[in-house]
Amino acid sequence: MTTDQTPARILYIPHGGGPLPLLGDAGHGALVDFLTTIPARLGTPSAILVISAHWETDVPTLTGAARPELIYDYYGFPQETYTIRYPAPGDPALAERVADRLKTQGLSAQVDGQRGFDHGLFIPLKLMYPGADIPCVQLSMLKGLDPAAHIALGRAISALGQEGLLVVGSGLSFHNMRALLDPSLGDGHDEEAFHDWLIETCAGAELSPGQREQRLADWSRAPGARFCHPREEHLLPLHVCFGAAGDGTAQVVFDDKVMGRRAVGLLW
Repeated sequence: MTTDQTPARILYIPHGGGPLPLLGDAGHGALVDFLTTIPARLGTPSAILVISAHWETDVPTLTGAARPELIYDYYGFPQETYTIRYPAPGDPALAERVADRLKTQGLSAQVDGQRGFDHGLFIPLKLMYPGADIPCVQLSMLKGLDPAAHIALGRAISALGQEGLLVVGSGLSFHNMRALLDPSLGDGHDEEAFHDWLIETCAGAELSPGQREQRLADWSRAPGARFCHPREEHLLPLHVCFGAAGDGTAQVVFDDKVMGRRAVGLLW
């Protein structure tokens, strides 16, 4: 496999609703277009490290299987969505290297040699890198969902020293399930205000790194925050990405509708 020898890229993406991006769902058209075209900007990674909104543990945990199975962690979809295949290899050596890095930064960490890939990994990556030939590792989020702890987790995995590594925070910047299923909820002001705030926080040139970090740590004070995220597990992969990016300013690479609600993607 040819690898572009570039420093790690860091990408926060919306991954959509369960397997719907693979089913031709009209509400995911813009997202599918984004996921299938963004690799042209990224090159071919040497490996992909995914922080998924769908895995929370007491301590940072990494998938360590050489050939991870898939976890179909969604419900009520057509039978064919439970036979989706994405046979990307794992990367046990990368998992151990990340765990060692976390430990040197003062964090507990462990490698789970049995856990598979959840849909926060295999749904978007099936669109981004359909060949399934790039080694992948998942990193869990932390129970308690402390935003500062997730920024610190990202800082701890920065500077891993692997050329061409792609770090992906897989979530959704609007994740109010009731509102996603009921377009009549809300008047649009809260979701627009929150996303404007999020873009300003991550991509606005006028803010210092310290100001960005403080705003993300206090994200729940942002306008519309709790309408967009009654529970924040789909936002916090962004915090890990921000921490991993250090002082970098993000680029907005996606700003469109997913299931009728605004969502953004960011690249560092």
